[in-house]
Amino acid sequence: MSELTELTAVRLLDGYRRGEFGPVEVTRAALERAEAVQPEVNAFVRLLADDALERAAASQERWRRGEPCGLLDGVPVTVKDILLLRGAPTLKGSRTIDPAAGRWDEDAPAVARLREHGAVFLGKTTTPEFGWKGVTDSPLSGVTRNPRDPARTAGGSSGGAAAAVALGAGPLALGTDGGGSVRIPAAFCGVFGLKPSYGRVPLYPASAFGTLAHVGPLTRDVADAALMMDVISGADSRDWSSLGPASGSFSEGLAGGVRGLRVAYSASLGGQVRVDAEVASAVRRGVERLAGLGAYVEEVDPDFSDPVEAFHTLWFAGAARVVQHLTQGQRELLDPGLREICGAGVRYSALDYLAAVDVRMDLGRRMGRFHDVYDLLVTPTVPVTAFEAGVEVPRRSGCRRWTGWTPFTYPFNMTQQPAASVPVGVDGGGLPIGLQVVGARHRDDLVLRAAQALQGAPGL
Repeated sequence: MSELTELTAVRLLDGYRRGEFGPVEVTRAALERAEAVQPEVNAFVRLLADDALERAAASQERWRRGEPCGLLDGVPVTVKDILLLRGAPTLKGSRTIDPAAGRWDEDAPAVARLREHGAVFLGKTTTPEFGWKGVTDSPLSGVTRNPRDPARTAGGSSGGAAAAVALGAGPLALGTDGGGSVRIPAAFCGVFGLKPSYGRVPLYPASAFGTLAHVGPLTRDVADAALMMDVISGADSRDWSSLGPASGSFSEGLAGGVRGLRVAYSASLGGQVRVDAEVASAVRRGVERLAGLGAYVEEVDPDFSDPVEAFHTLWFAGAARVVQHLTQGQRELLDPGLREICGAGVRYSALDYLAAVDVRMDLGRRMGRFHDVYDLLVTPTVPVTAFEAGVEVPRRSGCRRWTGWTPFTYPFNMTQQPAASVPVGVDGGGLPIGLQVVGARHRDDLVLRAAQALQGAPGL
């Protein structure tokens, strides 16, 4: 049973097709694994065992008849507890949401697509309150820990999703990313994570953080993420900003390789970021492998300074909007750090917000021009490896907020570009290191192609 939890979604589907095993035994194995790791790692808000086994049994019957209903029929998947999942409360890490008050009868668009394709929902994964920070702890569900070292953080805000995938509690996870929230935990937990171009995966209800918020997959490997993207991409009438159908299959596009692609490598965004030596070395080795596979690599920095103040204006104002309806008593239940940034956010004027939008628009223009020359940009995902669990920033780092140690991720939420974190090794303590691949808007296919090539390179 434990071996089944180590298989990718692609391999599971092949096993179903061949009759080697079925969705019921795979789902049981994933649930058993989730229950076993939960006490130490705390990746789940709730498991949905009865519903999962019921869906698995229906899938198994379809496979027996040779009539699978979609691309992921019978594959276990988890959903971050920011996204609606029919039949389960969505509490968003907050004690201010009453599970008995909602009807909980609607799926988010990506969840609906997964359901249509026969996926088996194992449960809801943990998030910091309203997904506000780059680590995963909340007043509702406590601290989520790193699968490699439980004393360390899993990252966030999709920390439960990344930890679940890393530990074999389902090969696929659905996360959200407003400033790095898929890529940060992917890097810290040693899995693959993709933030698609904004609108490629529709979102409903709309995020209070506006067009910074993306929905994307966390998986064991790139092929699983591409398959998941083939399912969850496409328009949804509930999201007016969602894009139309992709031009082709993400899975079929993986084999193109990187030969001839123009790749820019920025080790520190022009000296703006201090990167741990072991992280820098691992990422450089990954870049050298891309060059060895035929990419034209140039060490060059994108033309922008750190947009953190503008990001803070957009992010903190969004947080203030999230809690605007709460009573004073409910506000006392909030994560203290969230309460603090909401206090800052409510003080911004409309002109402050529009000034931040101007910075964002200029950043997007600069990156658009950058990608006129370079197909891809490669950086570290995070300049550090996983630090102590239960804190927002590494101790003695000098950082005030989580954005202080995530300067490689949030700029590309502001520009809405696709960006992925690819595992490229571990540090001396065995903690994973991630390399970030960034593409021009709507070139998710190139990001996935490069990640696939890198993942298959010798030594990775």
